[in-house]
Amino acid sequence: MLARLSPEVRQYLLITGNYWAFTLTDGALRMLVVLHFHQLGYSPLQVALLFLFYEVFGVVTNLVGGWLGARIGLNRTMNIGLLLQVAALAMLLVPPAALSVAWVMTAQALSGIAKDLNKMSAKASIKLLVPGGQQGALFRWVAALTGSKNALKGVGFFLGGALLAAIGFRAAVAAMAGMLLLVWLASLVLLKRDLGKAKAKPKFREAFSKSRAINLLSAARLFLFGARDVWFVVALPVFLYDSLGWDFWQVGGFLAAWVIGYGLVQSLAPWVTGRRRGQVPDGRSAAAWALLLALAPALMAACSGRPQFAPILIGGLLVFGVLFAVNSALHSYLIVSYASEDGVSLDVGFYYMANAMGRLLGTVLSGWVFQAAGLTACLWISAAFVLLAAFISLALPRHDRAAPSSPTPA
Repeated sequence: MLARLSPEVRQYLLITGNYWAFTLTDGALRMLVVLHFHQLGYSPLQVALLFLFYEVFGVVTNLVGGWLGARIGLNRTMNIGLLLQVAALAMLLVPPAALSVAWVMTAQALSGIAKDLNKMSAKASIKLLVPGGQQGALFRWVAALTGSKNALKGVGFFLGGALLAAIGFRAAVAAMAGMLLLVWLASLVLLKRDLGKAKAKPKFREAFSKSRAINLLSAARLFLFGARDVWFVVALPVFLYDSLGWDFWQVGGFLAAWVIGYGLVQSLAPWVTGRRRGQVPDGRSAAAWALLLALAPALMAACSGRPQFAPILIGGLLVFGVLFAVNSALHSYLIVSYASEDGVSLDVGFYYMANAMGRLLGTVLSGWVFQAAGLTACLWISAAFVLLAAFISLALPRHDRAAPSSPTPA
């Protein structure tokens, strides 16, 4: 079947398959670590700190990885990411007595490097597979890749909890490492050589974007993802478990369903934001959707003292998920659209560095603010961060032209 498809579509499917396989293990590993170490008696802040290096190294990796991808090709950076994830999983196969905090943080650092190399490579590659004038097609391809990835990350959350219950921590990690090793071997053979390699080898200082639009979008992205992770990473799971009395299966199942739904909405974003009217998004779209998103955490925080807060929280989180998915999809399209075609990974890497900084900020605040002031404070910070993202987005470029029609990828 692959032989009958165009070379661009074949590469798109291979990149997407790599990204899917990696994302399953990434989501499952996060849930395995959270639940396993919570069972061992770690506090919310201690659990958050286990992922500190994961996020810190994500900041560095996106910057260096974008430069590296432009020099050696995105196929190589994607394959390096897959192999590093196998190594990170293998590090967790040591005897239980050797699973110290420092060892787990180091394994998570390696996993963070792997994740961001893989993500940057996948997102940047799409720019090179869609003809420059087909912005409508570019939006659909990016939305499909990003949405399916996030849906699978939700499946990974559920998979991690299920594997932990069924076969235990070490066996679950070993199974994922073996599966991903097979994917890496297939990718070495099938992925196109020198994909995304710049015509001239860029210097490292070129990793810092000189584009005003990309700098603005990166700043908005930082606050957007900080707004999600300030309540999502630690505060919400612990609140559901401690305050609402949910068990691990309920917490993991809800988070998995939330991320799966978020991914499905993300894949439909081109139609939600004006595809039927022949429009592609711009800075005006990003600002408007961010303003709408800011209402969700603000209203949840305002209702936190009410006796019926639990159903308000769950309903509010579902609304937040839908609106956040659209915002994230708009950003994912805009960065690929703004990026220069020659050395595309430089611009995409810089943007995802800001994304990782937002995740790092949100992760640390999620454990610290929740422990100090509770979930309501996390929600108010979330609303403030989204408003900052909306304000920054007002300065992004705008356009009034319609998107040219183009075929949908198979």
